[in-house]
Amino acid sequence: MIVLGILGEIGAGKSFVAKQFGCPVFNADYEVNEIYNKDKISFKKIKAALPKFIKSFPINKAELSNALLSNKRNLKKIIKIVHPVVRKKMDIFLKKNESKKMVILDIPLLIENKLNKKSHILIFVNTKRLLINSRLKKRKNYNKKILQNLRKNQVSTNKKKKLADYIIDNNFSPNIIKKKIRLLKKKIIHERNSSRY
Repeated sequence: MIVLGILGEIGAGKSFVAKQFGCPVFNADYEVNEIYNKDKISFKKIKAALPKFIKSFPINKAELSNALLSNKRNLKKIIKIVHPVVRKKMDIFLKKNESKKMVILDIPLLIENKLNKKSHILIFVNTKRLLINSRLKKRKNYNKKILQNLRKNQVSTNKKKKLADYIIDNNFSPNIIKKKIRLLKKKIIHERNSSRY
């Protein structure tokens, strides 16, 4: 099984790129939302860590935003509770799909939380800053201060680029990106198969 890890800035279009490979995708953002909406054990832990802010279940996004805006240390408290659960879900995903030719890990803190292995292939999604900013401003939950706090928890863009095995430019039309990804997918499979002999 070939495991691809998708790297890039917040708003670079990592999830769009991940989907175009046509393989099973582990989307950490989706899993975190599931935790906030359905995981009562995690809710109790988050509530105990942030009693002034977190009151209701499913976890209210406004309460979460207030906690993050109030103190940047609150983000680390949430990460400490949520990420072990995401890691378990990722392990289940990998086990469930071990017979597949290729799977994708779409995890914003893949490098930061040391979730990648040496055998994983890392792909950096390179997107112009102007395009990233315009995409982020269209999001319902857009908040500049929260975004800055999230970025501070991430490894720099330059370091991620250096760690990547491949770079995909996500500055073109969706059709061009899809063609580029199809070619890259063939190349990765061919190279992995060739390295076995």
